[in-house]
Amino acid sequence: MASKPEPAPPYRRIADEIGRRIADGTLAPGGRVPSTRQIAREWNVALATATKVLTTLRLEGLVETRPRVGTVVASGSDAGPGIAAGSASGSAPGSATAKALRRRPADPPAPSSAELTRERIVRVAVEIADGEGLAALSMRSVAARLGVAAMSPYRYVGGKDDLVLLMADSVFGEEGYPADPSGPWRARLELGAHTLWRIYRRHPWLAQVGALTRPLMLPALMVHAEWALAALDGHGLAPETMLDLHVLLYCYVQGIAVHLERESQAEAGTGLTGDQWMDSQGPAMAAIVSGTRYPVFARVAGSFGKGNGYDLDLDTLFAFGLRPLLDGVAAMIEEAGQEAGR
Repeated sequence: MASKPEPAPPYRRIADEIGRRIADGTLAPGGRVPSTRQIAREWNVALATATKVLTTLRLEGLVETRPRVGTVVASGSDAGPGIAAGSASGSAPGSATAKALRRRPADPPAPSSAELTRERIVRVAVEIADGEGLAALSMRSVAARLGVAAMSPYRYVGGKDDLVLLMADSVFGEEGYPADPSGPWRARLELGAHTLWRIYRRHPWLAQVGALTRPLMLPALMVHAEWALAALDGHGLAPETMLDLHVLLYCYVQGIAVHLERESQAEAGTGLTGDQWMDSQGPAMAAIVSGTRYPVFARVAGSFGKGNGYDLDLDTLFAFGLRPLLDGVAAMIEEAGQEAGR
C-alpha cells in the first residue's frame, strides 16, 4: 500500500497560498504582498519562517522588491486562474508557483555579482531591516533580494556582524549638523537629541545594535558624539563629567527608541496592535485599580475618565523626558560656573 506523501513544510504552504492570491487577482502586479510581520501574524509562524516565504516567492519570480516600496507582485506576473486549481487538486507542493512561472514572460536576467558593490549590499540590507526587522536579515536574504548567488555578498562583506556595523554607520550618516556650531549649549544638545531620534525613528532596528558598555566606533556616529561634546565644552565641566553626560543623553535616546522595534515584534508575535493589547489587559487593570495593595497607582490610574485613559506615545514621551534631563545638565553647568568663580 502506497504511503501518504509527507505534508509540505509551513513556508511552502504559505508560499503556495500567496501564489494562489496572485493567480486569482487578489494580489495584482505591482501590489504589496504581506510583509514578514503580516505573514507571521496571519499564519502564526515565526519571523524566520515568514522570511523564508518571501525569499521563496522572490526566487520563483512571483514577487520583487522595490526600493522604498517593499515587496510587491512581480510586474511581469501573468498567472491565470488555473494556478489555484492546479494546487488545490492535490498536486505537489510548489506546483502553484511553478505553474505561474510557466505562464509568465521571460524575466530579464538577474544582476550578476560583478555588478555588486559594498554600498549596494548595505543599501539593500537596510531596506530589509527597515521593512522586516533585524531578525529577517541574513547574508542569504540580502543575496536573494539582490538576485545573486548566496555567497556573492561575502566578496564584499565578511559576514552579518560586519554588515550590521556597515548599515549602522550608513544610517547614522544620513543627517548632520550646521558647519558653524554656535548658539546656546541647550539648543545644540536638543538639536543633537532630536537628530538621533529621527534616525532611530526611521530605522527602528538600529536601537538593537550594540551595547552601551561596548560603544560602536563608527565614523558617522562620532559626528553626533562630537556635536554633543562640543556643546558641553567650555562650561567648566570636568572631562569625565562631559563624557558621562554625553553617554547619558545618547542612552536616553536609544533607550526609548529600542521600544520602536520591540513593539513591532510584539505585534507580529501576538497579532494584536498596542491598543488591542491594552484592551485585553482591561480585567487585570480593573482588579488592580479596585484593590488596596497599590493605592497611589490606583488613584492615579483611576483619575482618567472612561475612554480618556493614559496614552503612552513614544514621540511625546521622548520630547517630555528631554526637558527635565537638560534641566539637570543646566544645574550642573551652573554649579560648575559657581565653583570656578570661587
